[in-house]
Amino acid sequence: MTTPRNAEFLDFAHALAVAAGRDILPHFRVALDIEDKGSPAGYDPVTVADRAAETVIRTGIARAYPGHGIRGEEHGWERGSSNYTWVIDPIDGTKSFILGQLHWATLIALNDGERVVVGVAHQPYVGESFVATADGTAQWRRGGERRTLRTRGCSRLGDAIVACTHPSMFRTPQDRAAFDRVADRARLTRWGGDCYAYCLLAMGLIDIVVEASLQAYDVQALMPIIESAGGVITSWTGGACDEGGSVVACGDRALHAEVLELLA
Repeated sequence: MTTPRNAEFLDFAHALAVAAGRDILPHFRVALDIEDKGSPAGYDPVTVADRAAETVIRTGIARAYPGHGIRGEEHGWERGSSNYTWVIDPIDGTKSFILGQLHWATLIALNDGERVVVGVAHQPYVGESFVATADGTAQWRRGGERRTLRTRGCSRLGDAIVACTHPSMFRTPQDRAAFDRVADRARLTRWGGDCYAYCLLAMGLIDIVVEASLQAYDVQALMPIIESAGGVITSWTGGACDEGGSVVACGDRALHAEVLELLA
């Protein structure tokens, strides 16, 4: 059962994500100035919406929990006096955002210094959220609706649906070959999705997500959502993936073991 403290943190994070969404939506599907931050993977856009949303989130955290650290994609890492650190991606999927597509969300995680204890992914245009604590259940929320999230059983790779955001994530031929070993054996592979692919895995609609070149703020909020829904998310070697890097998520643990062998 979720502890009262983690329940408090979850409700706070969800409210922050909703507040950030109110600052994001006026910039969605309108003409925007777009800056290229540049990255080893190529074009890396950022907009006023990304920066404004992170400012809203950081301001709320500083007011409510002044001792907590804050680690965000756009405004860096401010270490706190406690072990708690909030990990923020104000718009995960900015490329989808600037195209007017829907596969983007605000991600907020809380790390207690040992593990991620709270995760929220909120899509304000659709009005839906995926939320979880590490010691509770994962939920889908929209308005007053609540639904428990559960991954689906799929123990055979040949029956599985695989998702990945883009092939440019695989920066070496070896990494791309590892992904292809999984995708070539699966029933269906779909590109695109960003954080949404992980949320749909928690919802029981996708079986595997295999990605690389991720950062901590890309993945930490998604970890408790997947794990509390019954799935597993690790590095390609089966270890921790809190800091991003090469990440694999599966809805079925037996399937995860098979995928790890192929990625190796």
